[in-house]
Amino acid sequence: MRTDDDSWDIESSVGATALGVAAMRAAETRRPDALFHDPYAEVLITAVGSESWTRIVRGEIDGLEEAATQAMGPIIAALTARTCYFDTYFQNAAADGIRQIVILAAGLDARAYRLEWPTGTTVFELDLPKVLEFKENALADAHPAVDRRAVAVDLRQDWPAALRDNGFDPAVPTAWLVEGLLRYLPADAQDRLFDNIVASSAPSSRVAIYRSSGAAPDSKALRETRSAGLDITVDVGELWYSDEGRSDPIDWFTEHGWTVTRAEPVEVLRSRGRDVSEAAAAHLNTDILFTARRPGGDSTR
Repeated sequence: MRTDDDSWDIESSVGATALGVAAMRAAETRRPDALFHDPYAEVLITAVGSESWTRIVRGEIDGLEEAATQAMGPIIAALTARTCYFDTYFQNAAADGIRQIVILAAGLDARAYRLEWPTGTTVFELDLPKVLEFKENALADAHPAVDRRAVAVDLRQDWPAALRDNGFDPAVPTAWLVEGLLRYLPADAQDRLFDNIVASSAPSSRVAIYRSSGAAPDSKALRETRSAGLDITVDVGELWYSDEGRSDPIDWFTEHGWTVTRAEPVEVLRSRGRDVSEAAAAHLNTDILFTARRPGGDSTR
């Protein structure tokens, strides 16, 4: 059960969901037709020191990926689509001259390490102290491709102040990322997050957001993956807050004067040559994936 002041490390509560996401990125990376490559996903999961997680991420459990695909195919497809979309989003932002990047609830995101960044770019990663500490230790032998600054803060607190204290400049354009975060925030905290993004955004800033509108994996899906060797001990549905009273993110940014460009996850995948089943498409069509741009400045995109 969530509380307003709960906390976690990488193996518990909300933190543990980052392991599942990283495991899916590692699985995509192993595919011969991979749509992206994240070599750090396996490194991060192996650093947990769990034999079961290590075997999972290395693909050593027979039948696991088939079972996971059958049980959670739409979720895996959504993760792949949003990863591709956000990688391209950052490439476009860099091409437009944006050199200030903020990843909210960064978890095990490795874009500071695996993407190519122009000289002078700074990537700020915000998350709870224990989560960032784990990542620092796990990737101690790796070198970020950018000026990476870890900002240890709870997003339910005054995170803009912590961001500024670490060198963030609200007077220059920023590319923000809100990936899979919103369902873990209460409705009022979501709107405060949006308010803070707007207040900290210079003209030509943009934000990219993904929000699942579907249901969390049900008990049947969890049983099927457990039977194949994946021990999911966290019920994602119990970590999500109610949608009651929650603003639609697209409507919110539109009403605040930002230019919104929506993307369809199914088209993101199909445009890259990935087949999408009808069942997965039905699920993906309910998800929210978009970029919003604050008017002004010299950006051409």
